[in-house]
Amino acid sequence: MKHIGWIGLGNMGTPMASNLSKAGFPLTVFNRSIEKAKPFENTNVTIAQNVTELVTQSDIIFTMLSNDEAVTMVYDEILGMEAIEGKLFIDMSTISEQLSVNIAQKLKQKNASFLDAPVAGSTQPAANGALTIMVGGDATDLSLALPYFEKLGKFIKHVGPNGKGIATKLSVNYYLSILYLGLAETVLFAENNGIHRSDLLEIINESACGSGATKVKTPLLINDDYQPAFALSLMQKDIMLAQKNGVNFPLTDAVIETYSGALQSGMGNQDVISIINYLQEK
Repeated sequence: MKHIGWIGLGNMGTPMASNLSKAGFPLTVFNRSIEKAKPFENTNVTIAQNVTELVTQSDIIFTMLSNDEAVTMVYDEILGMEAIEGKLFIDMSTISEQLSVNIAQKLKQKNASFLDAPVAGSTQPAANGALTIMVGGDATDLSLALPYFEKLGKFIKHVGPNGKGIATKLSVNYYLSILYLGLAETVLFAENNGIHRSDLLEIINESACGSGATKVKTPLLINDDYQPAFALSLMQKDIMLAQKNGVNFPLTDAVIETYSGALQSGMGNQDVISIINYLQEK
């Protein structure tokens, strides 16, 4: 049985790594902020003290990190190691396509393999093992990773060579940024016309325009409670990555301006649908 390593124990990484552990895979975890490894204390999971220790004792290494800077820091350390040949690295972060491709190329020069496999879904689907996984890389590497992906996600799609998983994820999140902004504007428009928020959302969710995205944000909007399932700061980061990747349409500037304004106003740590409060305050 392959030994699995997991680097990055944030809101998504912790439940995802937990699902691999529950499935019985030998697992070692690491996070730079060591307190985030506490959920794995007194379990069968090994807690590594550093990246090198984790990579040395693992055959397949997953990374789930917050941004380009964090991913660069970890993979620079990995690429500085002597013996990584034969290992498979799987990055499930949402980063720039160019960085992902560069990492893949450098790992291949050291006879290691790489998949970019970002996910669609927030903390609850992560806990339930019900994420959507978009995979860029070689089909042979995907075959090796598939038993682990099947414990993390309900739908796994191979979309092309290295970098195309990231390109797909940025496309999905660009759509979501428009959807959430449109939902927030619609709720405010209805309230300005005397329609209760709960009534409107019930109608939306029962109609053709309802979706999993609208349903998951409905409780947050009704309760006016924006604990982050997917933080607004992460959405703003992904929109900027999409712009870097070439998105340029009539809605693009308005979306970037609005989410960036909400971030600058201090809403970054709230859920993305808290964009409604920024619109209301403008």
